[in-house]
Amino acid sequence: MTTLVVGFRLGNDTTGRQMTALVTETGVLHRAQGIYGKPSRLSRPEPSHALTTPIAALRGEHPLARPIASLREHHARYKAKGYARTLVPPSSVSLDIEEHPPLPPVPHPELLEAFVGAAPHTSQPLDAAINAFRTTLGLPTRPTNVSWAPRQQPLPPRVDAMLRTLSHGSAINSPQRLPVGWTVTGEGVRLHVGRIGETIDRQAVIELQAALSAWLRFTEKPQDTTH
Repeated sequence: MTTLVVGFRLGNDTTGRQMTALVTETGVLHRAQGIYGKPSRLSRPEPSHALTTPIAALRGEHPLARPIASLREHHARYKAKGYARTLVPPSSVSLDIEEHPPLPPVPHPELLEAFVGAAPHTSQPLDAAINAFRTTLGLPTRPTNVSWAPRQQPLPPRVDAMLRTLSHGSAINSPQRLPVGWTVTGEGVRLHVGRIGETIDRQAVIELQAALSAWLRFTEKPQDTTH
């Protein structure tokens, strides 16, 4: 019987240590650490929360969701800790070995050894290996090379009206009765006291907006919740 896995092995040349992590098709995360050239010490396998949790809402979660997220986290964390050498590139491999039952979780050294021996040494990103793993299992995958941009939120009606004013080439002015005022045009923002004024640059406008937003929040009256 075969077992499909996805994983990697990273090494730290400074400390001479290596770490291996893989996820099996049943949703179990296996990890091992050790010194270059010596047998690794295996951590206790981590079955998917969807298989072990008593919380009904989490039992509906796909068993591979959290283990794959954990695999990504371990990869990023160990890279940041100096494990810069890729000893076994991220790979999805079908192993000719039967996985131990996920419960109770028992270390499975033969599984990790089989992965290290069978994984191809073709360099690829971790997400590419995970996508291959999910595709083999018939699961949806993350789209690649898709640019992401935050969705613009609708403007408040008053701001939208002012935006239309600027787009028509008109200025937005503070009330004339104020001795200290401002004028906003498409070219810039000008503050004035009487007839004396100064135009401020974009960064100054951003700082002013942030300060005013903070002041409005600071002086906001708490809502009356007694009714």
